[in-house]
Amino acid sequence: MTQRMKAYAIAYLRNVRMGADIVEYLERIDETLAPYDGHFLVHGAQPEQIEGEWEGAPIVIEFPDYDHLRDWYESPDYREILPLRTENSDGVVIFVEGVDRKHKATDVLV
Repeated sequence: MTQRMKAYAIAYLRNVRMGADIVEYLERIDETLAPYDGHFLVHGAQPEQIEGEWEGAPIVIEFPDYDHLRDWYESPDYREILPLRTENSDGVVIFVEGVDRKHKATDVLV
């Protein structure tokens, strides 16, 4: 049986324009995550810049697997609040599947 890897929605948000729409988004997002077992790993913490340029907020949301992640993002409940964020911030959002604890850097060479 193939082990399903956890999946992550990772956002790098910049120029967040705080106002009623962002507040509503923050008040409603948790209820959209719950049915898909999604939860924040990183949210709202001020990053310590070590290398390169960074001006924004990192956000990481974990899901049990890629199907749960995709289903959450495409759910009617999340699609309803998505414009509250996208119309009031700039940024990039990516989806990525995790690796297991035995993963080594050289595994990508195979």
